Amino acid sequence: MNITVIGTGYVGLVTGACFSKMGNKVYCVDIDEAKIEGLKNGILPIFEPHLGTIVKNSQEKRDLIFTTEIREALDDTDIIFIAVGTPMAEDGSANLDYIFSSATDIAENITHDSLVVIKSTVPIGTGFKVKKHIEDLLAKNGSDVRIEIASNPEFLKEGRAIEDCMHPDRIVIGAENPEVFETLKDLYSSFVLNHDRFVLMDVKSSEMTKYVANAMLATKISFMNEIANICEVTGADVQKVRLGIGSDKRIGYDFIYAGCGYGGSCFPKDVQALINTAQTNGYEPEILSHVEKVNKRQKMVLVNKIVDRFGEDLNGLTFAVWGLSFKPGTDDVREATSLVVISELVKRGAKVKAYDSQATEEFKKAIGEEYLNAIEFADNRHDACVDANALILITEWKEFRNPDFNTLSDILKEKVIFDGRNIYDKKIRKMNFELYQIGC
Repeated sequence: MNITVIGTGYVGLVTGACFSKMGNKVYCVDIDEAKIEGLKNGILPIFEPHLGTIVKNSQEKRDLIFTTEIREALDDTDIIFIAVGTPMAEDGSANLDYIFSSATDIAENITHDSLVVIKSTVPIGTGFKVKKHIEDLLAKNGSDVRIEIASNPEFLKEGRAIEDCMHPDRIVIGAENPEVFETLKDLYSSFVLNHDRFVLMDVKSSEMTKYVANAMLATKISFMNEIANICEVTGADVQKVRLGIGSDKRIGYDFIYAGCGYGGSCFPKDVQALINTAQTNGYEPEILSHVEKVNKRQKMVLVNKIVDRFGEDLNGLTFAVWGLSFKPGTDDVREATSLVVISELVKRGAKVKAYDSQATEEFKKAIGEEYLNAIEFADNRHDACVDANALILITEWKEFRNPDFNTLSDILKEKVIFDGRNIYDKKIRKMNFELYQIGC
């Protein structure tokens, strides 16, 4: 099939690349000329394992075309995917400016009947509003072009997005026309040869499904962090509790690891957007509100432990930080715990030596100019620790999971570790390390 994907951010680029890998001809359209030129030359705006290889190979085969000219793309297209960002507005709602800007571009450039599929995460009811927006503009322009609308939310995990896209555990499609279901099932058929993984529903339910999926996962994380804090004040060990409850098949082990809070582009934004949607419709979502409240509080847990150990005045102290991205496998620092922890340490007078194999440049853009003078960015994990008063683990990249503690003992000024992801064995205390963890 011939496909246009509007937006070359995380979702659009991964989606377009994977469609092209399956032999479809894909136009990826973006208004950012510098980004498009970079992509044409193999420069990706994000880090995602294996994505670069697919983009390179598909461009060489002319199955993947990057352009700023939307008319060129739409003239040669069967299906149009909208995959632009929906950032959080000040009131917590989803900002739909990019969605409706894309809809306007479609209406002003489309020349034949087409299917418009919203891949972006959008509030319930957005699909129908987009359809009306396009139809109103077409009518104003005297066009007899007809469009169909569909919702096809993404469920990509950063760091594993290619695997998730190529081998999905489900493909949710929301539509009102049976022919739309068949068209999208044909498109995705090569992704699900072994099993029928399609979940078909109406457009609004599809839009809601994406929000609920992320809100449920965020709820599990905040719930377990709440339990970790209770364990800490009662003397229980949250690691052992996790094993005890995870063995129950109704609960499972996924997303019940205690830590220092969730971040990223999805969970914080989508929980807030769902809260806003509920409140706008006259319902107060108490559980979701507390999920968000617990997460904000959890991002301060490491800071509070550091202050308890070293005092409120951190002048003259240096802290090594391992991990800046919100999770391993990505350079994304949006809503990352590292931003909270490091800014709070600097406010108290501390110096920071940070290391992350992928996220350093993104972190520099996000942290704010007022903090940068107090932060040194190391070239490797050991350099970050030299003469530091303590090591703080924030992101559990694989290279941090089994460090040489004898080396750390030699290069740290003080043998103090704050483990924000509970990955270190308590046995290191026998090496005279002070180990501070979450809930144990």
